[in-house]
Amino acid sequence: MGSRYLLRRILQAMLTIAGIVVLNFVLFRAMPGSPERMSHNPNQSAAARADLRARWGLDEPLPQQFVRYLSTTVQGDFGQSYKYKGQDVTEVIANRVWPTLILFGLGELIAIAVGLVLGAYSGWRRGGVVDYAGNGASLILYSMPYFLLGMILLVVFATALGWFPTAGMFTLGETYSSFADQLLDFGHHLVLPLAAVSLGLIGQYSILMRSSVIETRSEDYVTTATAKGLSESRVLRGHAVPNALLPTVSLIGINLGFIIAGAITVEVVFSWPGLGTLTQEALEARDYPVLQAIFLILAVTVVVANLVADIVYGRLDPRVRT
Repeated sequence: MGSRYLLRRILQAMLTIAGIVVLNFVLFRAMPGSPERMSHNPNQSAAARADLRARWGLDEPLPQQFVRYLSTTVQGDFGQSYKYKGQDVTEVIANRVWPTLILFGLGELIAIAVGLVLGAYSGWRRGGVVDYAGNGASLILYSMPYFLLGMILLVVFATALGWFPTAGMFTLGETYSSFADQLLDFGHHLVLPLAAVSLGLIGQYSILMRSSVIETRSEDYVTTATAKGLSESRVLRGHAVPNALLPTVSLIGINLGFIIAGAITVEVVFSWPGLGTLTQEALEARDYPVLQAIFLILAVTVVVANLVADIVYGRLDPRVRT
């Protein structure tokens, strides 16, 4: 890996993050409404609203607010939440981040495994039954939004059949006799949202992997390997798949960065208490510190994931570095 290539990618990522920090401040100040009016208290006086603005620093000029926001953000201090009674934003997010990581981490792993295997086999056996069925299902899944897929699963398997709970991460008011019972209840609640995430991602990976394998199959090195008498499975695993993985690496990096963005719709549908539902609650309350922290984390995650994908891509294909 060339040092100039690596340094250039890191510098681009740092400049992108700097622009994101500035945009993150401006974006939420441009939103209609204001936090002190979100209490929905009809008896709230103008003096009480002014007191809240002063307490939160919203009565300061925007340049002064920006300097304070920038200095605290650089130190890793995202301030205090307006909605959650002055609780530290870091603590608010920490309580919600692990349900999202579990849901979308498992969903990503399942989608990568199933999508790549299905796409590779469909591309290698192009025109077969598996190809037609797998590619057709992948196209449907790829074109279906997360929230619609989640609602279909919810209506069919939770409401109509009653096989799974409709919302939450645990059964409310349930008393568990052991940790195993609690884990089983968690898994029972996890099935439908995990299925929505996995199915939504499988279509992307399968379609891209299929087209890459079809393109790779016509390359000279694959023809040579076949002419040497190597078995089809060995040619596929040892020659076609490693080279067909290159475009998929970029897609995996992008999807790893967008797990929080996808979390918003899936978690709201299933009332999953993660960063997605926290984002919805913060938007409704105009909770600037929480929103700024979440979207900054999202944006930085996307940039870092793409940086890692570029580095891995450059390692797999030396032509990229030149």
